[in-house]
Amino acid sequence: MNAPAQLSGYAFPAATQAARTLPARPEALSLKACETALVVVDMQNAYASLGGYLDLAGFDVSSTGPVIANIQKALAIARAAGMPVVFFQNGWDQDYVEAGGPGSPNWHKSNALKTMRQRPELQGTLLAKGGWDYALVDELTPRPGDMVVPKTRYSGFFNTNFDSLMRSRGIRNLVFTGIATNVCVESTLRDAFHLEYFAVMLEDGTHELGGAAIQQATIYNVETFFGWVSTVDDFVRTVAPHTAPVAAKPAPALA
Repeated sequence: MNAPAQLSGYAFPAATQAARTLPARPEALSLKACETALVVVDMQNAYASLGGYLDLAGFDVSSTGPVIANIQKALAIARAAGMPVVFFQNGWDQDYVEAGGPGSPNWHKSNALKTMRQRPELQGTLLAKGGWDYALVDELTPRPGDMVVPKTRYSGFFNTNFDSLMRSRGIRNLVFTGIATNVCVESTLRDAFHLEYFAVMLEDGTHELGGAAIQQATIYNVETFFGWVSTVDDFVRTVAPHTAPVAAKPAPALA
């Protein structure tokens, strides 16, 4: 007797999981953990640590600590819920071939490249793969099962396999955290909108370059044009796995 034919294809688990409602602006958003990924954008020493590229280039990184702590909270609950986690790392090869030469706008606009041209003693240290500056901060170390996606430009979709990784897992919703709100976070979120993803930015899980007004400008752009804005606490409350109540122990019988 012939063995039954084996079916091919991936069955997305969406039907087995109830949707939850995430409080957000301009309106609440329905999502399932199995259709959602938590995205951590460029939380590297370059962007979040004293002595990193931004600090050396004159940007303020003194308030990144609370953002790191909030991302830790979001990561813990996402992993507990079985939600995929993606870390982006921005940078280039040690010879900066991937950064582009003078024919690339990136060569002219990248503050890391400009800083190294102004301070030749830093050449080869800023955002170079394998170096301290390129590494993710110690508090946000990826765990087994997390995805790490290198990128060479602001958007995490440009010249990466990010879109393929998400579509192959049935991901439709992307929850964004990271640095910088108005640069790599916003650039990637805008591309997500154009590629038909529902994008949420956790406003207290991101950090801007340029001051509080810049943060508010990106929040306005996201909630008005490209996606939704929520908070880490609302994300945690929404995604937290539901646990069955512990049954009360029967009272001891009276003699």
